[in-house]
Amino acid sequence: MSPVLAGVLQLLALVAALGLSYRPLGDHMARVYSSEKHLRPEKWIYKAIGANPSVEMRWPAYLRGVLAFSAVSVLFLYLLQRLQGSLPGSLGFVSIDPDQAFNTAASFVANTNWQSYYGEQAMGHVVQTGGLAVQNFVSAAVGIAVAVALVRGFARSRTGELGNFWSDLVRGTVRILLPISVIGALVLVACGAIQNFSGIHEVGQFGGGTQQWNGGAVASQEVIKELGTNGGGYFNANSAHPFENPNGLSNLFEIYLILVIPFALTRTFGRMVGSLKQGYAILGTMATIWLGFTALMMWTEFAHHGPAFDLAGGAMEGKETRFGIAGSSLFSVATTLTSTGAVNSFHSSYTGFGGGLTMLGMQLGEIAPGGVGSGLYGMLIMAVIAVFIAGLMVGRTPEYLGKKIGTREIKFAACYILVTPALVLCFTAASFVLDTPSHSMTNSGAHGFSEILYAFTSGANNNGSAFAGLNADTQWFNSTIGIAMLLGRFLPMVFVLALAGSLAEQAPVPETAGTLRTEKPLFTGLLVGTIMIIAGLTYFPALALGPLAEGLAA
Repeated sequence: MSPVLAGVLQLLALVAALGLSYRPLGDHMARVYSSEKHLRPEKWIYKAIGANPSVEMRWPAYLRGVLAFSAVSVLFLYLLQRLQGSLPGSLGFVSIDPDQAFNTAASFVANTNWQSYYGEQAMGHVVQTGGLAVQNFVSAAVGIAVAVALVRGFARSRTGELGNFWSDLVRGTVRILLPISVIGALVLVACGAIQNFSGIHEVGQFGGGTQQWNGGAVASQEVIKELGTNGGGYFNANSAHPFENPNGLSNLFEIYLILVIPFALTRTFGRMVGSLKQGYAILGTMATIWLGFTALMMWTEFAHHGPAFDLAGGAMEGKETRFGIAGSSLFSVATTLTSTGAVNSFHSSYTGFGGGLTMLGMQLGEIAPGGVGSGLYGMLIMAVIAVFIAGLMVGRTPEYLGKKIGTREIKFAACYILVTPALVLCFTAASFVLDTPSHSMTNSGAHGFSEILYAFTSGANNNGSAFAGLNADTQWFNSTIGIAMLLGRFLPMVFVLALAGSLAEQAPVPETAGTLRTEKPLFTGLLVGTIMIIAGLTYFPALALGPLAEGLAA
């Protein structure tokens, strides 16, 4: 079987698995966030944290809940790392330095999972499982909660209430993420991923010499790493490590985990607003972009030049032979079009255009299908922008899902789409003005520029994947990327919740003959075009200095 055919079959199997999961999972999530009943374990949690899950919140109160919970989480994870040397189960590792502890705490709470350290050489069992894995669950649940609050903003009228943050947080964790993670962990163990609390072992190497390996609760952390679109690896090699991702079957299963909730949330959206067709329109937009990026990535990585590429069957540098080009391309597109950040190959070794596609996927806002929750609310913000543009073209007041998109709403949407590019471009520019950051680059020229551009693109967009080649474990990068991660996560949430509150207060607008039909393929095409144009105009100059220049020079 040719590598290209194998790649096509993998893609078809993935699409089939996602299609089979779409309806039951989407409907289940709609029921979870619409139910008035609380499970007994959930009541225990509410009592422990002193929360009343039945009290409805307006958007400022909902936002305070998000920020307060996240601030406490950052502090807890920071202290856990700083105290690691005194904790049991540390495997003899010392406490984490302050700048790296801040970077890691910000990273995992912001659902970014950027890592400037070697996991197997820095973090013991307590920090890995009691700190990092816990944040993998709750940071993902926060993202879904904010998305659901925005959906309620569209679905409700004449009220500013968006639900209860604590209820949404706990339900997302207990009823969605935990059950799927238990099943997924068993699948990964069956595929060969490890799950233990063993210490450090010294093993022999082929040809002589020894190497040290430590065990850990890898399968259980790996599954929520992918399912919650987190991305932080137990080991430095991330999902290229055989203990995390043993074979082609586990690789395809992990890609499925990355995509299943973000795609299924479009059906949840359709259910909650009372129109499945609206959910299908958002799904169609996400799927069009995802399939387009996947096809382009496979083409650029299989389009080999010269005898070395011919013998390898394509651009195999930096890729695992057990996954090949197809498995690596599928994974790289899935992880950069979502906020996952896991890698099973090294994006720095991709062709110039291939590396550019991984960057562009993040720069779109990671909305195809995006992170758990963040992908849906990011796409809905883009839908508001598209409706506004359509209204300008035909001279009508823009409306979406029966809500008018006025001056206030468009200001919130505009602020949302400006935050991340400002962080990426400003921090990248500052890194080249100063002497010290540029010394961290392994390469010079266009590829070296791409290393730093990718790092801040990944951090500010809450992705967390690394281009490889950049030494990011410095005070400059630990501090600035940490700030970019926090601002890139929580500033957009401010505008999302403010928009949700504004929409919920409105009275529904009756549909007329001139109303834009946002459930039709025409709107899907308009939405795809709006996304590509906004990203292109924003990032094209920076991409031209990096991956485009490298690709054209190849």
